Amino acid sequence: MRQQQGVALVLVLWVLSLLIIMAGSFALTMKRESAITGVIKNNAQALSVAESGIALAEIMTLGADPTKAWRADGSIYEIITTQAKIRIRLISELGKIDINKAALPVLKRLMSGAPIDEELKNKLVAAIIDWRDADDLVSFEGAEKNEYEEAGLGYKPRNKPFQSTEELQLVLGMNSVILAWLEPMITVDSEQAQVNLQVATPEVLKVFSDLDSDLVNEFVLARLDSARNNLPAPILPIKNALGAVGQNQKGAMTIVTEALMDDKSRAAINVIVKKSVSNVGPPFQVLKWQLNTANNKSLFTNTMSQLLVKQYAEPELNN
Repeated sequence: MRQQQGVALVLVLWVLSLLIIMAGSFALTMKRESAITGVIKNNAQALSVAESGIALAEIMTLGADPTKAWRADGSIYEIITTQAKIRIRLISELGKIDINKAALPVLKRLMSGAPIDEELKNKLVAAIIDWRDADDLVSFEGAEKNEYEEAGLGYKPRNKPFQSTEELQLVLGMNSVILAWLEPMITVDSEQAQVNLQVATPEVLKVFSDLDSDLVNEFVLARLDSARNNLPAPILPIKNALGAVGQNQKGAMTIVTEALMDDKSRAAINVIVKKSVSNVGPPFQVLKWQLNTANNKSLFTNTMSQLLVKQYAEPELNN
């Protein structure tokens, strides 16, 4: 009898142990799921705040007073709310190099600073031209159908304009490192052969190496100061054969917006918008929309903070 009671006691202890393990496992699972749900909630909230920055940027570029309107020249604006900070950077597509329109000298100048050897630079420029032109004639050091077949690629040049900057990764010789270096300086939405240096970012201005570097630095600083003080933007006091120095023309622009929440969650969005021609419907047409990845530069770095021209507390935007 005692032996049976002992066995029963052992069984009870085993069952209790099993129940304790199951309860602990369930509690741990619920804790993990709760944490994951919290992260998803925080990220969704950060994304929603970042999206609001896009609408705000569109409104602030439409100001009647051009000295107070937000400028699409690489300047950064910051909004401070009770729960987050939002930074917004505007970049005119007219201040970038259009890979569909840029002539050979402009593309050569663009590629001259790429982190690759000289031979590959020349081949990439020629391959870009062969991709976008309408014929099957191979440029010197370029690439058409046969060259892609010899490289073992299952496609050939479209012989049409690039539909996006991402399409560049299909060009023979292109890789992700080169494309990442090029992307901040190129566009397919300018539709201009020349670059409007008046609104070009410092990265693009550096491409035109015949421009005096000290003069360019002074111009960029003067442009930032003019925005901070609601003064007309300065004119770059130099002429360049490859870039036009014109007024801040309206056109497509990139809006980069990043939200940094109090709980340290963040979200960033990169969009390209263009002013609508029609007065019916939304004032801007979205040409491209993407979430920024971990490889994209944050707008909250020390380097980006140097481009900060205005800070607003949330109530100020209501005035």
